[in-house]
Amino acid sequence: MDINEKRATKREDMQMVPQPVKGEPGLVQVDTTWGKIQAMQVDENVRTVDEIEVNQFLETNQQVIDGRTADFYNKSTIPGAKNIPHNEITQRMGELDRNQPAIFFCNGPQCPQSPTAIRNLLEAGYPPDKILYYRGGMHDWVTLGLPVEDKKQ
Repeated sequence: MDINEKRATKREDMQMVPQPVKGEPGLVQVDTTWGKIQAMQVDENVRTVDEIEVNQFLETNQQVIDGRTADFYNKSTIPGAKNIPHNEITQRMGELDRNQPAIFFCNGPQCPQSPTAIRNLLEAGYPPDKILYYRGGMHDWVTLGLPVEDKKQ
């Protein structure tokens, strides 16, 4: 049986990024019903990274790419991340520095947006050794209490 068939029934009004609970600092509400669980590895030649490596990239001004559509990015993102939506990635490849690795992320382990971006880049001939996948995405980043940039301001 597919693991996704074992999950709770999808809610009608899904919440893809954990949200703070009002009046409860450090507490977030998580919707477990949306999306489809993604593989840990997008491609055998693309390495999956964790929050520690994402943080190191951010602190050294390396490429961290939010592969979500603008409606998600404009609500909140990882501070320092650049938005190149998965559905625009091949047209905007020129915005990436091919000489440096880039980390790609989206809403989390059940979100297909960054895996889609990565597969599209690979199909377009982008070097796989310059692509890194942060599977945890916004979901894990937020639930670990790491900072987010509110783009609504």
